[in-house]
Amino acid sequence: MLGANPLKRRLEQGECVYGMLNSVPTPWLVEMLGYAGYDFVVLDMEHLSVNPESVEHMIRAAECAGITPLVRVPGVDAGAIQRALDAGAMGVVVPRVESADQAREAVAAARFQPLGRRGVTGGRTTGFGRLPLGDYLKRANDEILVVVMIESTPGVENIDAIVEVAGVDWVLEGAMDLAHDLGVAPDTGHDSVRQALDRVARACARAQRRFCAIPRAEGQHRYWRERGVASFLVGEDRGILFRRLRDLRRSFDPDPAAPAAAIGSPPMDDKP
Repeated sequence: MLGANPLKRRLEQGECVYGMLNSVPTPWLVEMLGYAGYDFVVLDMEHLSVNPESVEHMIRAAECAGITPLVRVPGVDAGAIQRALDAGAMGVVVPRVESADQAREAVAAARFQPLGRRGVTGGRTTGFGRLPLGDYLKRANDEILVVVMIESTPGVENIDAIVEVAGVDWVLEGAMDLAHDLGVAPDTGHDSVRQALDRVARACARAQRRFCAIPRAEGQHRYWRERGVASFLVGEDRGILFRRLRDLRRSFDPDPAAPAAAIGSPPMDDKP
């Protein structure tokens, strides 16, 4: 049953929030992220072929572990947005938003009247009828987050109009795709990318929208914190798992330059 959004409450209390992009679509990993202390998880349906039943189970796992589940849908797709929210997601992340009209379409799909045109259904979000429908409609409009991603030059150029769209809560940067669009990929630290992200963040601040940054290099977290940013997507679980597993395996390889007597086993610091 749809309840209060703990992610919104933390931000209202002046806390910083940290999330993870989930690209390993299993409920146990989502649950693990919650117990690891992350505030929100973005379940990716843009780049992954995840079936709707699995997404619903991952949302349940997030609820069990106290982590707010958001779903990244494939695009400005009213059907995909509605299905994600009907499954229990506390928000949607809409990629490749490039205009105010697209932002309005996303909001309309995610909000009930009078704020949007989302269709009404029952099911798990109303506790199968335990939550009165009128209360559910109001709660959904109050608690669900609409997050738009800015990943292209048109999106940056139209950012002032995009952030003025009523019902847009957060703007999430997409520096890698933006770097591709600017012709400087994979350099997400390029001056042109940095200047574009600064422009987006300033527009969010003026319109009192949340800017969600993705720290990718040393000092970027501090940079954004000094500018008042309090929402961060700190990585992708697939890449983090791969690098940790690779580094753990390599830690058992002997150093060919070390004397034979100095070669030993690394400490077993990972507990099951």
